[in-house]
Amino acid sequence: MLKSLLTGLFFFLVLPLNGRAQETHLVAYAGFAGFQAPVWAPKDFGLFTKYGFNGDLVFLSGSVRQLQALLGNSIQLAQVDAATAVNAINQGADLVMISGTLNSFPYSFITQKEIRKAEDLVGKKIGVLAVGGAVETATFLALKAWNIPRQAVTIFPAGDSAARIISLSAKAIDGTMLSYPDINEALRLGMHEFAKMSDVKGSSFPMNVMVARRSFVEKKRDTVKRFQQVYTDGVYQFMNSKDKGIAVLSKWLRFKNPKGVEETYNYFAKSFSFPTRVSHEGLRNALEVTQQRNPSVKVDLNVNRYLDESTVDELEREGFFKRLAGKS
Repeated sequence: MLKSLLTGLFFFLVLPLNGRAQETHLVAYAGFAGFQAPVWAPKDFGLFTKYGFNGDLVFLSGSVRQLQALLGNSIQLAQVDAATAVNAINQGADLVMISGTLNSFPYSFITQKEIRKAEDLVGKKIGVLAVGGAVETATFLALKAWNIPRQAVTIFPAGDSAARIISLSAKAIDGTMLSYPDINEALRLGMHEFAKMSDVKGSSFPMNVMVARRSFVEKKRDTVKRFQQVYTDGVYQFMNSKDKGIAVLSKWLRFKNPKGVEETYNYFAKSFSFPTRVSHEGLRNALEVTQQRNPSVKVDLNVNRYLDESTVDELEREGFFKRLAGKS
């Protein structure tokens, strides 16, 4: 009898502790464009289980909502753009970037077909996703490269990519930044690809950065390191296996046209970063844009204020990236 009571007491006390130890860590993605693949791929490839990371994915539209959820501890990790993260961290948020998979804007600037040169943009309306986000940042950098003063155009939030394509069709806006596969849809509707951001000088920018609470990184270092393995292995397999990559995009993209899916894969397979490091040059661009946008706010230009690559450094010292690259 005593043995049975002790056994019952053991399970009563220990199992809840184990349950807490196995809490699910939620990883957020912000939309359904091809550059979200580094978050989708690990889930589809079974890498959460492989590396002992007890996690799941959750959709939260836009980087701002993701950071709010992080700070509220509703999620633990989020793939966001650097500009939004920089804004929050500079204002004192307990957040830090830990890795990244895309260090360039995956956008083209799409306009009405009659807009053919930079001067044609003067007086025009440009739609963005949200104030302070990556689409707006890309727009600012492009205008700077084309010597078009910010005051010469009207920039305002015009919704997600689908809403902005509709606005272009209705001539409610004259231009916007779009990514694959939405670029193809806009072109099909008769719009003009004014410029690829990859061709715009001075536009290096960390589009995909993985962010967590700094306190979470410090307290849950092993969990963070396991996730870094998941994230890196996922992007490596996506980049190097077209069949696997197309399967991921076919499942997650709302755009189901096979040709569009393949074009999206071809673009991002050569654009993602391996190892999964954040470009320091691109991060400095993000810091400078933040300072220009808010001249009255002092921006700390020290990248270490915003970036903690210690788990990536550790994996590199252990030869993790080399072992991945050595796979057949």
